[in-house]
Amino acid sequence: MAISYKDSGVDVERGYKAVELMKKHVQSTFDKNVLGDIGSFGGFYSIAGEKMEEPVLVAGTDGVGTKLKYAFLADKHDTVGIDAVAMCVNDIVCQGAKPLFFLDYFATGKLSPEVVATVVSGVAEGCRQAGCALIGGETAEMPGFYPDGEYDIAGFAVGIVDKKKVINGKDIKAGDALIGIASSGIHSNGYSLVRRLFGDSSNSHDLERYDDRLKDKVLNVLLTPTKIYVNSILRLIEKVQVKGIAHITGGGFIENIPRIFPEGIGCTIDLDSYPVPAIFRIMQEKAGITNEQIYNTFNMGIGMVVCVDKKDVPATLAQLAATGEEAYVIGETVQGKGVTLR
Repeated sequence: MAISYKDSGVDVERGYKAVELMKKHVQSTFDKNVLGDIGSFGGFYSIAGEKMEEPVLVAGTDGVGTKLKYAFLADKHDTVGIDAVAMCVNDIVCQGAKPLFFLDYFATGKLSPEVVATVVSGVAEGCRQAGCALIGGETAEMPGFYPDGEYDIAGFAVGIVDKKKVINGKDIKAGDALIGIASSGIHSNGYSLVRRLFGDSSNSHDLERYDDRLKDKVLNVLLTPTKIYVNSILRLIEKVQVKGIAHITGGGFIENIPRIFPEGIGCTIDLDSYPVPAIFRIMQEKAGITNEQIYNTFNMGIGMVVCVDKKDVPATLAQLAATGEEAYVIGETVQGKGVTLR
């Protein structure tokens, strides 16, 4: 008796349908530099039009993590693709790089063409927000590897910057200002702790509860997609000399901010300098953890931190406001090491 690929759990016809459903979303991100169309073995992108003396490519890759558990629970799949793009492009723009293109990887046990197309619609939305093209990806059907109804989504972004304009923190000195740009929420980090605090099953009554402090259902807040800062950051660095940029992801303030400092530089952060969103206070109360612990886990309402000379603070705040960002002077650099919360 013959045993087909379909008998083993992989249905190529579902894959063909998924490609057909996602094609319009992918094509909506194309610009004049995209060569070819979806379906090739590789994605092509021309950089011939980039007017740079020494063009440097900057790459980043990331996933959405266990935040996906809440997408499965809510049966809401149109925003996690934004998260996948955001986690990559927000990283590479920290070096001053303009994102050019993105590729995604979607893996599941049993492929639902409609679900994967919905996820990719979010990826496409993230790419449009970041101004980059979705030029390819991979959809993998892996029977027995993922529980029914679950999947993983990750991605890879490539950007470009002129070598002389790379932002690397080397000119940061004591007395510079740290400006925090507001996050949209938890973004896509720390969800192993989030799930421990709120649960991630239909029996987790907290998730469907309307919370007066959040002014929404908890589940809705937990699924808020990661903010994409590309446009605001690229416009800022055209106007102001930005010395360093930190994307506040896993590890929170404590791990990420010092990554941009040269040897011998640390910083102090004023915890009263900006409004901390209610979700973080609720989680801190539930967990019973210290400021040092929670600021070493979550973004605490600040998705990006930019370092500028103090004389450039007014121009920086004005430019960020012009692009719709809420920004605050949250601290300053000092001689020393690490992050001091005060």
